[in-house]
Amino acid sequence: MPTLQVRDLPEDVYVQISYLAEKEHRSLAQESIVLLKEGIAAKLGNKERRRKLLEKMSDLTVDGKAFPDPVDLIREDRER
Repeated sequence: MPTLQVRDLPEDVYVQISYLAEKEHRSLAQESIVLLKEGIAAKLGNKERRRKLLEKMSDLTVDGKAFPDPVDLIREDRER
């Protein structure tokens, strides 16, 4: 199994991880792994949720017409 060493970890982060580890009856290493997994899952989940939202937005219409491209609207406004 790979090993990860973190240098210059801020003291407050260390204290918080240590507190959580003690609260959850885990070692510092175990708690760090849990926190990393949760953070990664949240970040990847956010990207997936954003991608699905953008797909839905591409299908939106107003009065049967597709929304204009924002880039075109900005260009048109700048040309005025």
